[in-house]
Amino acid sequence: MKAWARFSLLAISILLSGLLSASAQGGEHVDVITVKGVIDPLVAQYVGRGIELAQQDGAQCLVIQLDTPGGSEGPMRDIVQDMLNSPVPIVVYVSPAGARAGSAGVFITLAADIAAMAPGTNIGAAHPVGITGVITGTMGEKMTSDAAAYAKAIAERRGRNAAWAEKAVRESVSITAKEAVESQVVDLMADNLTELLEKIDGWKVSTAAGERILATKGAEPHQVPMSLPQKILHAIVDPNIAYLLFTIGIWALIAEFYHPGAILPGVTGAICLILAFVAFGSLPVNWGGVALIVLAVILFILDIKVAGYALSIGGTIAFILGSLMIFSPFAPPSPAMPPLTVSRPLIAVMTASITAFFLFALSAGIRAQRAKVISGIGTMVGATGVATSDLDPWGTVPVSYTHLTLPTKA
Repeated sequence: MKAWARFSLLAISILLSGLLSASAQGGEHVDVITVKGVIDPLVAQYVGRGIELAQQDGAQCLVIQLDTPGGSEGPMRDIVQDMLNSPVPIVVYVSPAGARAGSAGVFITLAADIAAMAPGTNIGAAHPVGITGVITGTMGEKMTSDAAAYAKAIAERRGRNAAWAEKAVRESVSITAKEAVESQVVDLMADNLTELLEKIDGWKVSTAAGERILATKGAEPHQVPMSLPQKILHAIVDPNIAYLLFTIGIWALIAEFYHPGAILPGVTGAICLILAFVAFGSLPVNWGGVALIVLAVILFILDIKVAGYALSIGGTIAFILGSLMIFSPFAPPSPAMPPLTVSRPLIAVMTASITAFFLFALSAGIRAQRAKVISGIGTMVGATGVATSDLDPWGTVPVSYTHLTLPTKA
């Protein structure tokens, strides 16, 4: 009986051990963050928070789903530094189909412990580009050499194609996902996240905390979204949105100036301008373009007070020129930042709108304010009348066929 009991306990222990092992294996997870759009300080914060969270919750790895045209050099370097010193394995997955890892995205992809791409994606084009195209001369060469050395160093650290990394900066080359795998720029291709986790299962990676063997097959992906404030602020770091906020903010403040006390236009204008300047902080702004837009508004205002349309024509020209060059700085931009412009149709719509606004709406309002009063109490000012009754203290005074009861002193 005792032997049977011991055998039963042993069998139960083995069964429970197997169940616990299966439960532990089934409980593995990976954290996933999605980086889409321009690389800015908010994205750097987001990636840093993702690494910290993955370390705290015991994730097998952190997957960064990447789709970016590039971004600011400072945030890009912050992200790369966090990735190279992460105790958690970092997997960069350029996806979905149609996504790209351009400019700053090249450096981020190269810095991953495991780099993967979805079919139909591309990577490359990290050469400095300025207002007149590819930057040449001493300054351009210095920036290119520095960026090429940085990309090469990252690729060498991760055992990737350092020659291609340098070429991506110096010659602005771009390759497809299939070419990237063949050239050993990235490690593999995967159609989706599930396939990616299956393919990297069992891979050995070296992190800042030592070597790790990934157990990602069947792991549950935990999506880590941006916070709401981060989403809002990241969304405005777009040339078209920043430009729209800036112009709307100017309009609203002018409307408040011509109608003091309306409050809503003033508040709206202040909020739009503050958000616009927040966006400008992460974009390559040409302040000459900003000055031209402000000058255009001044010319429109002045034209309301003078005869003719010469100033309005000058304002229209200044507004168009400022809109075209607002994100084309004369100083060489970082190789991490892609060339940015405002949509031409948006410029056309905003130019037509602001021209119509000043030529018709505001000028009509000013003319109405200057027009001679033809009715109301204002018509009585300076008029002469004869009292037809005692004014004690009220009475009747006919003035130009209009009878008005007026108070007066006894």
